[in-house]
Amino acid sequence: MSAESAHRTGRPRAGDGRRRWRRGTKVVAWTAAALVALGGAGIGYVYVTLNGNLRSVDIDRILGSDRPEKADDGSENILVLGSDTRSGRNKELGGGTDDGTARSDTAMIVHVHEGRDEASVVSVPRDTLVDRPECTDTEGGAHPAANGVMFNSAYTTGGAACAVKTVESMTDLRMDHYLEVDFSGFRELVDKLGGVEITTTKDIDDPDSHLELAAGTHRLDGVQSLGLVRTRHGVGDGSDLGRIQLQQAFVRALARQVSDIGLLTDPKKLYDIADTATRALTTDSSLGSVNSLMAFAGGLRDIGPAGLHMVTMPVRYDPADPNRVVPEPGKARLVWDALRNDEPIPGAVTDHTATGDAKGVVSAP
Repeated sequence: MSAESAHRTGRPRAGDGRRRWRRGTKVVAWTAAALVALGGAGIGYVYVTLNGNLRSVDIDRILGSDRPEKADDGSENILVLGSDTRSGRNKELGGGTDDGTARSDTAMIVHVHEGRDEASVVSVPRDTLVDRPECTDTEGGAHPAANGVMFNSAYTTGGAACAVKTVESMTDLRMDHYLEVDFSGFRELVDKLGGVEITTTKDIDDPDSHLELAAGTHRLDGVQSLGLVRTRHGVGDGSDLGRIQLQQAFVRALARQVSDIGLLTDPKKLYDIADTATRALTTDSSLGSVNSLMAFAGGLRDIGPAGLHMVTMPVRYDPADPNRVVPEPGKARLVWDALRNDEPIPGAVTDHTATGDAKGVVSAP
């Protein structure tokens, strides 16, 4: 499916509830915790198995040298995407058709601050209209630049490398790493963790995402969690921006769950989570081995719920098409400048921007 024929999600539309959401931010932490413990135990065959699970893309080779400079202050930027492959287990879970394409339904720029105990996370709405640069895909195919296209068309057009190049063009920030997690992997990880406890302040009833929750505290399994992070029509103004707010709240609850389950005292659970996580992940080539993920883990293990600072890229609804959003250039620049300087994102950057009106509907108990 081409970007031009993709569903529009800036405002509610029939059938949009079937869109997929995959989350990658804390997958890295789950994997990291498991790998560090297993590595300390010296279980060699585990490394062989987990290495075989991982898939990687050589982003650096494809993009070459025409990129923003790497930061030299100890911070790192990671592009986390969720892809909509519509095939295999994803098709079974979501009821989609296997049309041979993939879309990035969720995008987050994760900035790990120097000191490695805090991270700023910027969600990029998939329906943001952007100028996509010329891209080369993993097969060497060239794709011309395009102006005023949906952000998620970059992934559809040229895969991971094109998505990274588009983000770097938008932000003038070097993406040091790339992580992608799939639909079925997200569900399985939540189940392996024993579910995630959340509190809803309002009833949620969205037939499209097959989710019905009364206001109150719930422990969601993998399927229910997918329903929550996919839902749009049951909360707020029904836009993708509202769904992003639910996703951010869920990530906080998930981070708290990970910190409380005591993985290091349960080797079997530890291995199961590491196995599931590595099968769900696609990384850039520099993270494409167990040892590389272990090294990367040290920068994420100390980031708990209180250290996650989440915003949505400042946008407004496109006057020409209410199903699309466009960046608020001045405020977006404040976000990228803060990350470039390894500083906190100013609290006022999202004032008077489109939000989706779903904030506060979900929280961790």
